[in-house]
Amino acid sequence: MRPIVLEAYPITLLTIIGTYAIAAIGLNLTMGSAGQVNLGQAAFIGIGAFTSAILTTEYSMPFVVSLLVSGLMAMIGGTILGLISVRLREDFLAITTIGINFVAVSVFQYYPLFGGSFGIGDIPRPSFFGFELSGPSYAGLVYVVLSLCILGALWTRRSWLGLAFKAIKEDEIAALSMRIDVRKFKMIAFAIGAGYGGLAGCLLAHFRTYIVYSDFTFSFSIELLTIVVLGGLGSIAGTTMGTAIVVLFPEVIRPLLQYRLVIYILMLIVLLRFQPEGLLGEKSALSRYLHSIVVRLYRREGAH
Repeated sequence: MRPIVLEAYPITLLTIIGTYAIAAIGLNLTMGSAGQVNLGQAAFIGIGAFTSAILTTEYSMPFVVSLLVSGLMAMIGGTILGLISVRLREDFLAITTIGINFVAVSVFQYYPLFGGSFGIGDIPRPSFFGFELSGPSYAGLVYVVLSLCILGALWTRRSWLGLAFKAIKEDEIAALSMRIDVRKFKMIAFAIGAGYGGLAGCLLAHFRTYIVYSDFTFSFSIELLTIVVLGGLGSIAGTTMGTAIVVLFPEVIRPLLQYRLVIYILMLIVLLRFQPEGLLGEKSALSRYLHSIVVRLYRREGAH
């Protein structure tokens, strides 16, 4: 029989991939679907994480309630960012979202409510009907939430909301001429993306059982941005694949782990220069190749 410790490590990686994927899909909805830059997604993950940590440790709130409240609080933060974004575009918006990330980290660090420099510990594991979720069962919970988030993202993209996002992304002036309320839909895009981050933060907090301000710094936002760009802006499947690659990547470069942020930035530069569509973006080489395979198989079946 293999030691339990060895079996737990793959479960840990799977759980982290699942939580990161939720946050990255939310970011992709904001950036890939609505075309709004957000370089501070880690701030909303932190809001969700600290919200749930406080509710469950200080007020003994049930996990399901704290999960929903975490998403709601992050959505409120995203709505505020959306209000700011109405007056900003491109570079100025990017700088603002970076600033929000730094402000959020400072609040987490210096306000006693969030545990200050010591963070919050003893965060309880979720339990249902007296059964505490940990290991494989907690990973199962994460992937249930991830599946619901993927379904929500697919519905959003194919609904009237997704059409409005796409119109804003393509041309704001043209969207205005079609009587689309650009301001409202920008706020909705940021709110949805931030809400996904809040859910991921809650799941991350109860998985680690201890969180501190340094878990949600700008480097985490860059990591999520790398996931989205690598997978392909607007591609839900690509985001999920990109999450797995980026989470597992440090295991390959463990001797260079201290330079991880530099490596991610270089990766972003290379991707944006030579493959801006990512792995599974609409016009990516891999996406076109897979599409050609499907077409050939379909024609072959039709011939028979």
